[in-house]
Amino acid sequence: MSLISKGNLPVIIFISVNNGWRIFDFDKIFLLLKKCKTSNFYVNLLPVQSNKNYSFLKAEKYKMFLENTVNHKEQFGWIEVICGSMFSGKTEELIRRLKRAQFAKQKVEIFKPAIDTRYHDEMVVSHDANEIRSTPVPAAANIAILAQGCDVIGIDEAQFFDDEIVTVCNDLANQGIRVIVAGLDMDFKGNPFGPMPALMATAEYVTKVHAVCTRTGNLANYSFRKTDNDKLVMLGETEEYEPLSRAAYYNAMKKNQEK
Repeated sequence: MSLISKGNLPVIIFISVNNGWRIFDFDKIFLLLKKCKTSNFYVNLLPVQSNKNYSFLKAEKYKMFLENTVNHKEQFGWIEVICGSMFSGKTEELIRRLKRAQFAKQKVEIFKPAIDTRYHDEMVVSHDANEIRSTPVPAAANIAILAQGCDVIGIDEAQFFDDEIVTVCNDLANQGIRVIVAGLDMDFKGNPFGPMPALMATAEYVTKVHAVCTRTGNLANYSFRKTDNDKLVMLGETEEYEPLSRAAYYNAMKKNQEK
């Protein structure tokens, strides 16, 4: 699928596999286009060497969601959650979105739990050294006080906050603020982590990112703890954790249980 512009509206062009483009089932794409309800698009479908005739879709208007946009008719914001395992790029994606908002001259504030001092006391820092200035806070209630007057709020390592973070994020979104939250969706035991499930349930947009399994090379969505420490909260890096795929994580946990 490729996008090109046609006047003020993008044009979606589907080209068959025979022309060198990978494409999903046409029927699924058609159903997706019929269900989506947001931005207007013209659809041009070129079913080269296809059994079905989709030419009737040409020049018809459909609606497809591309990116979060400000709703000028309603004074409400929204919640975006970025989740995944360790080393999956959660903080990197959070920083990218926040810097983009800063570039647009929006008022941005970033918060992180005060216990997270792995890289810097006052900076949110990704594993690949991208960083952005933040405010460490001891509890979620502090965010509600400090976030007033902002357009965009970023929250890193949300799994370490108390359950009040869910209420705080929803209250901020109801005040017209865009709230971007990043955090681990599962702890080292493979269980949902802290307030993350509730944040994901109430968020408008959830992005799950993946690391690469250090043992199989497949997508990893588990954070395996390599040490014997059984505390739920233990800050660490590659010496303490590694991202594993489902199969690799299952085998590693089974081996630990057999010790």
